Amino acid sequence: MLELYQRVALGCDLPEYHLKKGDVAMLIDYVTHPTGGEDGYILEIFNAVGESIAVVTVPQSAIEPLPTNAVLAVRSLVETK
Repeated sequence: MLELYQRVALGCDLPEYHLKKGDVAMLIDYVTHPTGGEDGYILEIFNAVGESIAVVTVPQSAIEPLPTNAVLAVRSLVETK
């Protein structure tokens, strides 16, 4: 089980929040599925300067531990055309 307050990577896109696979989030709580389905996590998402921009609930399968051989990057939340 992952530890509270550790950083994790999203394992899938969350288009309703403009978040993409690989974005970094902070695991802030565990959620037990009420009817026996997949348990989940509550994540807090921060912008590049540390301001909270979203709190989301996702199933356990939607996150991954941060890999040690990766580097963080910055991208805009605003879609450009």
